[in-house]
Amino acid sequence: MKQYAALAKGKSFCFYMLIGIMILLLAGCSGGTEAGQNHSGGSTSTTATDATGKSSDDKTHAPRIVATTVAIAEITDALGLDLAGKPTSTKALPDRYKDVPDVGNPMSPDMEKVMSLKPTDVLSVTTLQYDLEPKFKDLNINAEFLNFESLANMQKEIQKLGDRFDKAEKAKEMNGALDVKVAEIQQKIQGKKSPKVLILLGVPGSYLVATEHSYIGDLVKIAGGTNVVQGEKVEFIAHNTEALQQSNPDIILRAAHGMPDEVVKMFDEEFKTNDIWKHFNAVKKGHVYDLPEPLFGTTGNLAASSALDELMKMLYPSN
Repeated sequence: MKQYAALAKGKSFCFYMLIGIMILLLAGCSGGTEAGQNHSGGSTSTTATDATGKSSDDKTHAPRIVATTVAIAEITDALGLDLAGKPTSTKALPDRYKDVPDVGNPMSPDMEKVMSLKPTDVLSVTTLQYDLEPKFKDLNINAEFLNFESLANMQKEIQKLGDRFDKAEKAKEMNGALDVKVAEIQQKIQGKKSPKVLILLGVPGSYLVATEHSYIGDLVKIAGGTNVVQGEKVEFIAHNTEALQQSNPDIILRAAHGMPDEVVKMFDEEFKTNDIWKHFNAVKKGHVYDLPEPLFGTTGNLAASSALDELMKMLYPSN
């Protein structure tokens, strides 16, 4: 919608700096924004080899994979792959990797630690590529950035990993299960009126509006919802409550990441003290839902099937 683009252009440079920082923080939680995205819809990689001079294409050596985000570690575990390094996270990681060395935060891996593990493959996400790729290249580390910005893109990446590491059948099985869930959802929404949905994505102190190009926006689309923000090319935009109120959403989804408890309190205070929220139909009807972070990450993850089930309950509350 043109009104959103016009409003966004009027924001100050400092405000956009804040948005950039927020998006990087959100991406670090589970791997989700637009910076450095491979617009062909797939992953991208550097052309460098590992610290020993071997690339992952050298079949005479077992791969030494370093996963730098939780979502990637969960996928490699499901594929039955061992890791040489895993992300440092407060979230629970698969038991398979309990003795695997940590390599630091997804947004800022410890490069010396990564180098010491002599990896053949370092896996990150496209949402962090702009910041991390130069660092990996400088150290001649073979890094690949996986696109988890939609369910379909995540499925493509799962199959690519399966093909590369001799787990093609397992990858096919995983994607087949996701296909079955999507088909099930499509069947359930046949004949239903598409609800208009506003998605708010918060970090402590502020929040953004998620477009249909965000991962959660993609899930809403799969579940038959219509994002009230249309015509944008990025995943997140600055908010304007007056314009959002005019869009008259049927459902408001509030995603809290980074520090979920604190963000939920922030949203509750915002909806209580900012009088304009009382005029939203979704608020009047009680159709405001907080999205639990384990299910609704900022980028694709293996909780997608469960997330779609929960989303259906929120988008079609009359059922």
